[in-house]
Amino acid sequence: MNYSPIEGWYYITANDRSASWTGVEFLYNFLVNNNGTGPRAIEMELAMAEPGDIIQLADSSEDYYHTLVVLTRWPEISVAAHTQDALYRPLDTYSFSRARLMHIKNVGVEV
Repeated sequence: MNYSPIEGWYYITANDRSASWTGVEFLYNFLVNNNGTGPRAIEMELAMAEPGDIIQLADSSEDYYHTLVVLTRWPEISVAAHTQDALYRPLDTYSFSRARLMHIKNVGVEV
């Protein structure tokens, strides 16, 4: 676990977790900048999505507001999300202005 409250990656309880568990930008910053324990990602084109990758949606102001987990990519990208308990929901049923994909490249472990 990475126990930094702002820049880390941990979940113990709903009241004891890192900001990356509930904040879209915090999760993005953690995944693409993490050099320590936990998942690490690189930003890629949406067409490169693979199961387990993360998609974040932005509104017309380009403010990212929602995080989704890729479940399948064929015949279309389908996702899971906590909001409205989405499971295998097609990505194209969401309303968004932009989407960014974070491909999980590896996971850092404690040594």
